[in-house]
Parts: sequence; C-alpha cells; structure tokens
Amino acid sequence: MPLFSPRRYQRPFLPVQQESVAMRVFTAVERAIKGSLFGCRMCGNCILQETAFVCPMTCPKGLRNGLCGGASPEHCEVDPSRPCTWYMIYERAERMGRLDKLLEINAPIDGARAGRETWLDMLAHWRAQEDGPQLLDLVLDREKFTAAWDRFFYDLRQPDWWQGDAAYHLPVYEMPASQLEASLRVGDFVVTAEIAPPLGATGDIIEKKVGWLHDYVTAANFTDNASASARMSSLASSKICLEAGLEPVMQLQARDRSRVIIEADAMGAAGLGIHNILCLSGDHQRFGPGPMVKPDQFDMDAVQVLWMLRRMRDEGIYLDGREIKNRPEWFLGAAASPFGAPPKYEAIRAEKKINAGAQFIQTQPVFDYGRFLEWLEALDKRNLLDKVYILPGISPLKSSRAAHFMDENIPGVVIPPEYLERMDKAGDSQAQQEEGIVIALELIEKLKNTPKINGVHLMAVHWESIVPRLVTEAGLAPRFAPEAH
Repeated sequence: MPLFSPRRYQRPFLPVQQESVAMRVFTAVERAIKGSLFGCRMCGNCILQETAFVCPMTCPKGLRNGLCGGASPEHCEVDPSRPCTWYMIYERAERMGRLDKLLEINAPIDGARAGRETWLDMLAHWRAQEDGPQLLDLVLDREKFTAAWDRFFYDLRQPDWWQGDAAYHLPVYEMPASQLEASLRVGDFVVTAEIAPPLGATGDIIEKKVGWLHDYVTAANFTDNASASARMSSLASSKICLEAGLEPVMQLQARDRSRVIIEADAMGAAGLGIHNILCLSGDHQRFGPGPMVKPDQFDMDAVQVLWMLRRMRDEGIYLDGREIKNRPEWFLGAAASPFGAPPKYEAIRAEKKINAGAQFIQTQPVFDYGRFLEWLEALDKRNLLDKVYILPGISPLKSSRAAHFMDENIPGVVIPPEYLERMDKAGDSQAQQEEGIVIALELIEKLKNTPKINGVHLMAVHWESIVPRLVTEAGLAPRFAPEAH
C-alpha cells in the first residue's frame, strides 16, 4: 500500500521504446520509490504538485481532472474494496488550503512519455530556467521561492500542445451554433428530452419517438453506449433525428475512445449538421454486460474532451497542432451530479468543465429540491451561474419498484423518503404511474420558479411517450428562437 495514495488499480506503464541499460536501471529505481510513496504508474506527466500529493492515476478510470459521477466517501464505484482516489485528493487539498489548485485543467498522457523517467528531465528543466526556484530563496524569501516553484512545475505539467489553465474562456463566435443555443440566448425556458438509441439497425423507432417529441422539445439527447452497453451510436441516432426534423444533442463519451477518435467523431458530427455535443467521461467497462471489455484506463476524461473541442472550435487547431481551415460549429455541454460529492467539491468539478468549454449543463435527475439548491448555491459562490445554462434533469417515476431501484442503485440519484412513500402507497401500476407524473410536475413547477435555471431535461427512460403530457401540463410548450446559423 503506497504511503500517500490508494494502491494502483493497474500496473505501471512501460516505455514504448527500448532504453539503454543505465536508463532502465535509473527508471526502475524511480519507479520503485515513487510507487511505494504514491502508487505511481509512471505516466510521464506527474501532477502531484496539484493533487495534494495523491496520484490520480490510482483511480481505476485514470481520471486526471476530478471525480466521476459515481464517487462516494465510502468507496470507489469501480472497485468497492478501495477508497475513491479523488475524494482523498479533495479532502487532503482542503486540509492543505489548496482546493483552488484543483481547478487547473490537466493534460492527458503523452504515450511517448509514459513509462519513462521524469527526474532527470526535471533536473534538466530546472537548470535551464533562469528564474527557476532557488534553494537559497527557500530560507531568505519564501514567497519568491513559492512563486518560482509553482511556475516551474506548471511549465513541467502543461506541455505546449495542451496549455491547460484555471481560467474561464469565453466562446469566440457570435451567432448561435444551434437552435438550442439560440433558444437559451433569448431567455426561453427550454425543454430537452432523452431518447434511448435502438438496439437494432433501423431508425424507425427514432423517427417514431421524434414524432412524439417534435412539437414539445427544443432538442433530443441520444445516449452514447451508456452503462458500457452497445446500441446504435449516438452519432447515427442524432443524424436520423436531425433528418426527422428535430435538433439532436449528441452525447460523446470518452470511454473506449482515443483522443484521435474523439476528434474525428466530433468533427464528423459538425460535418453532418449536428452542433450540440454533451461531453462525458463515461461509465467504466465493468458496468457493461459480459464478456467485459479490456479494462483500460480512459485516454481522456470529460474535462479534457471539452478543452480539446473548445480549442478546435475557437482556435482552429487539432490537438497535434494541425490547422483546421473550416472550423466546426459546436454548442458544448457537460453533465453534473448535484447529489454526488459534497456541493463544494461538485462545484469545483463544474467550474473545471465550464472553464474548459461547457456552455450548458444537464444534471442527473433531481428529486431532492432542497439538496439541489445547495448545489446551486455552491455554484453561485464560485460565480458560475452567469457563465453556463443549467438544465436540471427530471425523470418521471413509472413505478414504486423503479423508484426504489433508482434510489438504491443509480449513482448520483437521491429520492427523498416522502416520494418513495407516495409511490408505495399509490396503488396499482396505473396509479403509480400517475403519482410519478404528479411528482415530476411538482418538481418542474419548483424549477420554473428557481432563479438561474434555464430549462429542464426530461429523462423518461423508455417512456418517451409521456413527454408531451409533461410539457403540456407544466405549461412548457416551446417558443422557438430565431434560426441559428
């Protein structure tokens, strides 16, 4: 067990090229020391200075920019026998007074650096820095030393091809990229809804569900192999939806995708006229049906996907530096889990996504309105509510059994006891459905009257036919804004 971090979930990386015997010996010594202290996987881009000296690569997903939606104080959602790495990072950073250090957007791993030594490179970089940290200043001028120290390690962990920071970046374009963005800009209380992609190879079911929703929602989300389970791709489903006359929100998750494929899929979406993209890390491979996919750690996380796509759109460059002559038009979104970690931690997670490029946020289903307000207040304290559009999730409960299952098994979903009791006492299946609809309408009414809420995201899982009724009875018929370009 490492001294400062949880144990490694996977073995250390090996270099992609053979090194000299002397270098292999030096690397082995470094690996042994850093492994015993931090559970180091030799990623080649150490960010311990930022993460309170807890190695984020001990996370089973390899997340380098914050916890996932399924994290809990008790254990990791992927491997319940271990603690959550990112809870340890947040808690230690808070004790050290360094929570805001976690806002920096960290780069994905450079495969050419993984498995190689870093100490010699660090010493060479130190020697090359004319204004680098000087040991004498540690005694004579601590403030000067600390500033030089932070600058030195920032330069080490932020390669030229990434240039991550902790600042908010306004989009550079003026006209809205999509109808969804146009509606939000003019102040409509927007409704989006989720459509589950089909298991089969026909788009008929998508066209049927689009027919149900067309006059009631501004855009429809398509999940991207949720729960690590294959369906028709979000890209294909979104294109079918667009051709059927309704604007899609294509969900794009990082699991099972390299950065190259993420760039290609996002660029392909723009070429097909799909301009709303919801960026996600994705569920771990272990939550899919067997046989389980080879459990590699993710090449990127949601924050990194947002940062990469924002720079492609606003700066016109691929991650490798190639110029994009015809820039994509994207309205970028992110997910949030108001009932996951404590609000102060979730607010940092949200701020990183907003700084990286998220322009709208769709949340996990909201049932506990009081706790949702605590999350909203935590965002407000960080001055985030004027930088992003917020669409809380609403999931109509179809049965008492479904309500208990969601409350007990879905990470980030909390259903208050009074709602569970109402569902239990409702009566037969039809009465339970009606009670679930009533609860959803009550929550929508509260959210309609909540400042800084810009709409709702209806998540009627395999019950899309109920959406028109919810929209109508809640008085949310859409008024479409001027056309986007």
